[in-house]
Amino acid sequence: MTSNKWRSNTVPDLIIEVWEALDCESVGKHELEEIQKVLAEKFGPGAVNSPATIARAVADEGAVLRHPEVFECDFAWRERSLSEHVVASELTFSNLSEAVASFGKLEEKRHSMSADLEALKRLRNVVISAREEVLLTARSKVLGDQQRGEAAEVAEWMTVWLRAPALFPDWLDLRMRTAEFKGKFGAD
Repeated sequence: MTSNKWRSNTVPDLIIEVWEALDCESVGKHELEEIQKVLAEKFGPGAVNSPATIARAVADEGAVLRHPEVFECDFAWRERSLSEHVVASELTFSNLSEAVASFGKLEEKRHSMSADLEALKRLRNVVISAREEVLLTARSKVLGDQQRGEAAEVAEWMTVWLRAPALFPDWLDLRMRTAEFKGKFGAD
């Protein structure tokens, strides 16, 4: 189901439109995930409602819910969302030493999630969001040159991690050994 074919301009309307297009009498895990997928494609990941919220909306329109599937799907979705939030709260990129520690945690998470492509995608999204925040710091007019310089450096690290996470630890080690890095930020 491609997002360019949907006419609805609001999340509630799109939920109903997708459900109707699925042409199903009952709604369970597959249908809820399909609706979430379309919501993310059309409006972005922030617009994706929980499976329980989607189920409630379609039930109000007459859908028969396969309750055990709805419950399991909602539970798994909330567990993934909480896990993503916990990962984000564990990471701090406000200076070089905190960023180095956070990249260590990222590597641990990445290795533990290596078989779960969806989890890796969510982890990547956490880094993308954190990078946007770091870039704001790097562009700030109220912060000192040292803090802006460190933020710009960390943003570059994040870019490298996003492009080649498996190579990142070796790249970072080499980067921190360069004369340019030591000249800008010291030997530590």
